Amino acid sequence: MTKDTRTETDSMGKIEVPADALWRAQTERARQNFQLSELRFPTSFISALAAVKAAAAQANQQLDILTREQAEAIVKAAEAVIDGDYFQQFPLDIFQTGSGTSTNMNMNEVLTSLARQQSNVDINPNDHVNASQSSNDVIPTAIQVGVALAITKNLIPALNHLQQIIENKASTLTGTVKTGRTHLMDAMPITMAQELQAWKSQIANCQQALEHQLQQLSKLPQGGTAVGTGINAPRQFSQLFCDSLSKRTAQSFKPADNLFTGIAGQEVNLLLSGVLNSLAAVLMKISNDLRWMNSGPLAGLAEISLKALQPGSSIMPGKVNPVIPEAVAMVAAQVAGNHQTISIAAQQGNFQLNVMLPVIAYNQLQSIELLSNACRTLANDAIADFTVNHERLNDALSRNPILVTALNREIGYDKAASIAKQAYKEQRPIIDVAEDMTDLSRQRLKQLLDPEQLTKGGVPGEDDKS
Repeated sequence: MTKDTRTETDSMGKIEVPADALWRAQTERARQNFQLSELRFPTSFISALAAVKAAAAQANQQLDILTREQAEAIVKAAEAVIDGDYFQQFPLDIFQTGSGTSTNMNMNEVLTSLARQQSNVDINPNDHVNASQSSNDVIPTAIQVGVALAITKNLIPALNHLQQIIENKASTLTGTVKTGRTHLMDAMPITMAQELQAWKSQIANCQQALEHQLQQLSKLPQGGTAVGTGINAPRQFSQLFCDSLSKRTAQSFKPADNLFTGIAGQEVNLLLSGVLNSLAAVLMKISNDLRWMNSGPLAGLAEISLKALQPGSSIMPGKVNPVIPEAVAMVAAQVAGNHQTISIAAQQGNFQLNVMLPVIAYNQLQSIELLSNACRTLANDAIADFTVNHERLNDALSRNPILVTALNREIGYDKAASIAKQAYKEQRPIIDVAEDMTDLSRQRLKQLLDPEQLTKGGVPGEDDKS
């Protein structure tokens, strides 16, 4: 940006604007007023906002509010923004007017300048680019559009990929039996495949909830204009807008059942944020499972070995850390923080308008981006190629006194507890202690205490009775 300026005028008077800026007076006032952070709207939101303007222009042409030349000029300018050529023309801080009016006008002014440059058509930012619209319905609509597209194009494919990688890995581990753990303490055995399939099911549950929320996101408040009544927007505008936007994005959108709702409230985004927070909790759980299983390699569980990616210490030679699960866990923490921010912001629907829309947009889109990237990274760099330390698994299984649970039906809980305590005390395999303290034969004990059979459920040994 050059230091040269030009003079622009709005309803408040004159103001100097950088000479090479495509924005105009209202954007410049906001740029000077709001300098609270270096946070800016992500490109996914700017693209969604430009798509909203393009769809609005096409609807306005159909309603004879814009001429064909004006509509085409606005659409052409919007497509140039969507293509990524002008993202630097959107300099405004996230922490601005709560309706996002400044950013709406930023887009209106940039599209006006581009339309005049590209098409030499008389365009006004308010009368033409913003026709049949208000910041109060444009910004909530752009949030929902940007979020819906990010979920469809990025997050759901990433979730599918993660589930497939887990499924592939689990298929190689069906016969790998390990000590199960509850409260981080030894419990009954499971297969590692069962452990991974539980991860996959948790992710699938989140994806199902996510897809349900997508249906709600598709119902747009565009056409409600200032307060939800639709003042200055023809009655057909909402439907024509959604038809145009659906064709443009190859994703189905329709008018909200109640246009007041998406302007006054943000519960659709809050519910979605709750789903994203749930997914973050699942990724945190998987990451911590991997970290625990990988712990050691000598003093920890050392059930698996994650791929070594980088040195783990600046002072301890040879140390390698579980860096991918750690990074994903931090993503989960960030998403949880974003959810808290969105929870507070969604409460600020004062009468007919929520006044924390920019921060909702920023946090929601950041969560989706982080989770999409985290799912792929966790799949590719941690789960796909970890190796199993079978000797360590088998040693822990053989010394696990909790296997005595399988004897409950044969000798009772109290006797089984005595055997477990003795095995702990003597650090002996449970089968040896049970042979000493019961009248069960070695062969029968092998049947009852077979770890692989115990992973299949049911009553231990019931299929082996003659």
